[in-house]
Amino acid sequence: MQQDNRLLDRVAQLLVQVAKVDPAQITRDSRLRDGFGIDSLSMIDLVVTAEDAFDVRIPDEDAERFETVGDIVDFLQRADVAT
Repeated sequence: MQQDNRLLDRVAQLLVQVAKVDPAQITRDSRLRDGFGIDSLSMIDLVVTAEDAFDVRIPDEDAERFETVGDIVDFLQRADVAT
């Protein structure tokens, strides 16, 4: 659970940096496209930034399934990234 919170915090930082999302609005259930208006280009930027930040490869087919902030956190947990 603590790793989940650290990952959520780091993903939130990326969302603030890449998509200028208000950090107070970010939760695991926040919807990337519907809630934050992240379009396909911003999603690519977010994925590339996350790959660099977490030193992990995110396959396109996985990135396409990211609908919520929690989806990204769950992927990173499965990838066993260091926080």
